[in-house]
Amino acid sequence: MAYTVGQVAKAAGVTVRTLHHYDEIGLLSPSGRSSTGYRRYDDADLERLQLIRYYRELGFPLEEIAAILDDPASDPAEHLRRQHELLSARIGKLQDMVAAIEIAMEARKMNIPLTPEERFEVFGDFDPDAHAEEAERRWGGTEAYRESARRTAGYSKDDWLRNKAENEDWGRRFAEVMAAGAPADSPAATDLAEEHRQLISRWFYDCSYEIHTGLADMYVGDPRFTEYFEKIRPGMAAYLAEAIHANAISRA
Repeated sequence: MAYTVGQVAKAAGVTVRTLHHYDEIGLLSPSGRSSTGYRRYDDADLERLQLIRYYRELGFPLEEIAAILDDPASDPAEHLRRQHELLSARIGKLQDMVAAIEIAMEARKMNIPLTPEERFEVFGDFDPDAHAEEAERRWGGTEAYRESARRTAGYSKDDWLRNKAENEDWGRRFAEVMAAGAPADSPAATDLAEEHRQLISRWFYDCSYEIHTGLADMYVGDPRFTEYFEKIRPGMAAYLAEAIHANAISRA
């Protein structure tokens, strides 16, 4: 079947002028002409144009495309295989770029738009900005950090207040178990340790048992985290760390 230059241009998404240029440089010369001298393209021409378009999309210069397609040893199937590999590699790079841009966008949104009064209502005397730089330095390359950034970027004041309420309720119940004298590896304590892990998973990132035990070590190793739990109840940081380890051993 023969196609006019206009039909080919429309089907391929190129201009008529582009097709004329391809003809002039010998990259894609139509297989026939009409009785009045107009260009006529057949199916083989369209197949070659498709390959040209693929290579152009990948950034190949026209001269190199012509050399590749006019190679006597060239194989159409090999062309497609090579283009598939090149496109797959490009898609991978583009996906990496998209991920990097998303992280940058999320980082900009991490400045929670709350008034000073609202920030105090949500966070009390805990300043999340004071820990943001260190958190990024220590965990910025992890998927957990990226997932937490994605989630919290969309949280409203009400979301943060719900999170605060859930954590305060958990802390109150955990302190009661301590006050009752239950061992840190008792079901009462380890059940609440498991609830603590699930709270993190629900609000911030998928907190595996390995991550959770790592956090437990930080609760007793970092004075700032220790102080946070000690304000709820003296001795809580060490007790929680032991309960988290016991929970991981029994459930993991």
